[in-house]
Amino acid sequence: MAQLISLGSLKAPTSAAQMRASLAKSGCASSSCGSSDGPADMSPELWERVKDHPCYSEEAHHYFARMHVAVAPACNIQCNYCNRKYDCANESRPGVVSERLDPDQAVKKVIAVANEVPQLSVLGIAGPGDACYDWRKTKETFERVSKEIPDLKLCLSTNGLALPDYVDEIADMAIDHVTITINAIDPEIGAKIYPWVFYDHRRWTGVEASQILLERQMLGLEMLVARGILVKVNSVMIPGINDEHLIEVNKAVKAKGAFLHNIMPLISDPAHGTHFGLTGQRGPTPMEVKALQDKVEGGTKLMRHCRQCRADAVGILGEDRGQEFTMDQLPETVSYDPARREEYRSVVATVRGEHAATKEAAKADLAEVGDAPALLVAVATRGGGRINLHFGHAQEFQVFEVSPGGVTFVGHRKVEQYCHGGHGEERAFDGIVETLQGVSVVMCAKIGEAPKDRLEKVGIKASDAHAYDWIEAGIAAWYAAEYGTQPAVLTA
Repeated sequence: MAQLISLGSLKAPTSAAQMRASLAKSGCASSSCGSSDGPADMSPELWERVKDHPCYSEEAHHYFARMHVAVAPACNIQCNYCNRKYDCANESRPGVVSERLDPDQAVKKVIAVANEVPQLSVLGIAGPGDACYDWRKTKETFERVSKEIPDLKLCLSTNGLALPDYVDEIADMAIDHVTITINAIDPEIGAKIYPWVFYDHRRWTGVEASQILLERQMLGLEMLVARGILVKVNSVMIPGINDEHLIEVNKAVKAKGAFLHNIMPLISDPAHGTHFGLTGQRGPTPMEVKALQDKVEGGTKLMRHCRQCRADAVGILGEDRGQEFTMDQLPETVSYDPARREEYRSVVATVRGEHAATKEAAKADLAEVGDAPALLVAVATRGGGRINLHFGHAQEFQVFEVSPGGVTFVGHRKVEQYCHGGHGEERAFDGIVETLQGVSVVMCAKIGEAPKDRLEKVGIKASDAHAYDWIEAGIAAWYAAEYGTQPAVLTA
């Protein structure tokens, strides 16, 4: 069995040789994000546009990073789930930043990150307000960064209210990926989510405000698609308000030509100070999110991996290195050196091919299983697409569905770390059990007998027999053995 080099070794490679060694055995923990399609499933032109974007392509998420620069603080709507608190470094949710930047600072920070994070492929502006409402700063930042690092993909997120006013400029600037948050297509439902919008020099409230926002969102979506720009639609799932309605939203955005639909759970912790949090509106459970996502299969393709990133996030999805690149830590002057990013890209193709071949082999073996139930499997992983983390050290589990039809990524579930200094925390274990609702199997690099027995008492099997295997290979091997067949060699 190959010894895994952790994802951490990729954070600051010092030579081409190190990058080659690391990439040969590492990458990203999630096995499906953005579109699950690969190069064989889409036109070469479309594949070229998404293959290095970690939000729009499953393959890209294994290898590439994004960064957001917080240059757009102003916002033109109020959402009941949003409170743009400032300087909350320990929170990971949209609208939160540690530093607001001007375009000068943003350019400096992007260059510094590009020099230190060779995986960087995408620059996004996601607020902390609205990228289109604060358009002057957004545009200046993108234009200046493009001159310095022309191969960075440009990406922005918007609530859509001001979007139609800037679509032509977006197209002219070669911003090829735009995310619009659309939570409702019924103004009555929208009025329960948005207290007010600011449009045409005045503040609107109630159903009238929601109607204006909806019309502008749909117009912006149509205009972007007409210009060939790829659009991802984000929707916040709010139980009892828009959860079932999001089925209709999915149909509507598919009809308008959206490339992806990302259904995200409401974050409603009262400590965040949002209206929904303070009034007791609950967020959905992981199984409720999955059930809704399953209902819309066949509509707009789903993005199931979203981490609901901060507006100043840096790194591969699922990690945030933003606190390493605050302005006070940057050099006085920076100069872009493309060598490491270029070298990184030159070696990624080999690993992509190996992982893809492994997944195909796993799928072929599962097809031989015959009649067996679909199960949810939670995987403890530190990265690299491998089962490579101790159960007690996990702060997140990747959840996959396995059946004779294959292994499919369905989401991630964050947990409190169970083991500290060799001792398990009772409260953390109880929280893990609750979070793993619906999961039949936990796969990890190692697990002690005590937590293994406790999991089995609540109906969850635990296995470390496939430590350091590729995730899909390990899951397929366990499942095939469980249901009476012997798989081919799937591991690297």
